[in-house]
Amino acid sequence: MAGAERDTGTKGGEWDMAAGGEQKRGHGRPPAWEPVPIPAQVPIRDGLVTVPGARLWFWDTGGSGHPVVLLHAGTQSAMGWPYQQPVLAQAGYRVIAYSRRGYERSEGGDVNDPGIGADDLHGLIEHLKLPQVDLVAAAQGGFFALDYVLAWPERVRSLTIVSSLMGITDADYAAVNARLRPKFFAGLPHDFQELSPSYRAGNPEGLAVWQELDRRALNGPRITPNVKQPLTWARLETIRHPTLLMTGDSDLYTPPALLRMQAQHMPHAEVHVIAEAGHSPYWEQPLVFNRLLLDFLGRL
Repeated sequence: MAGAERDTGTKGGEWDMAAGGEQKRGHGRPPAWEPVPIPAQVPIRDGLVTVPGARLWFWDTGGSGHPVVLLHAGTQSAMGWPYQQPVLAQAGYRVIAYSRRGYERSEGGDVNDPGIGADDLHGLIEHLKLPQVDLVAAAQGGFFALDYVLAWPERVRSLTIVSSLMGITDADYAAVNARLRPKFFAGLPHDFQELSPSYRAGNPEGLAVWQELDRRALNGPRITPNVKQPLTWARLETIRHPTLLMTGDSDLYTPPALLRMQAQHMPHAEVHVIAEAGHSPYWEQPLVFNRLLLDFLGRL
């Protein structure tokens, strides 16, 4: 497993608490949480791209930098990347995100014909005339990023998959996931499912913003596009693109052990576990996440 490490998000070991909560090293007591303000967003142009049966909303920072396409989680939309949009743009990348069918500002189309997620993504890439892209996909977005790179490998330079179940259909993987979450888990509040206990306890303002983005993410019933072919370990092992895999150490969907299981089938991948983060490390620990992502992209 290439490049595996645990990222704490702390600075130089400043906080190192001994058992029982006693201060072992540092300067004063640590705060419950150090919120990261959402940075000012860079200007964008936005529009609609027509795909079979629907029109999808996208935004684009433009410019001549290498394009990075962001694929949102199932609880978010194209609006779910405010911590990454300006950081990537200011680093010289052209940043693009879109809302999948039925998500914010995108049409749902026929709920009985949800389309194919990779085809919708390809429609956007063709519409913007992008010869090759870096894909950054969170959670459910990872299903469609993987399906896309398998269908159009020449159009992808690199792949970043964040806290994603990947849509793998193999029986061993299904058995592990059946052990991880009880049946009632699906009915729990999204913030409980996806944000770490530390984040929910320590950052009520950030929690409220995330909840609002979740609340408005869907325009109507949830629509899940199909994949072109079932995603399996065997197909995953054919991917040779530079790959970055990340999750949070408190992720209830993709805990570190599941990430390592995924990485066994992508031995070339760089792997990171982000401390005090759940299923949304790009939101909960944006400074650590952005540093890892920019470092990875900068080495391509």
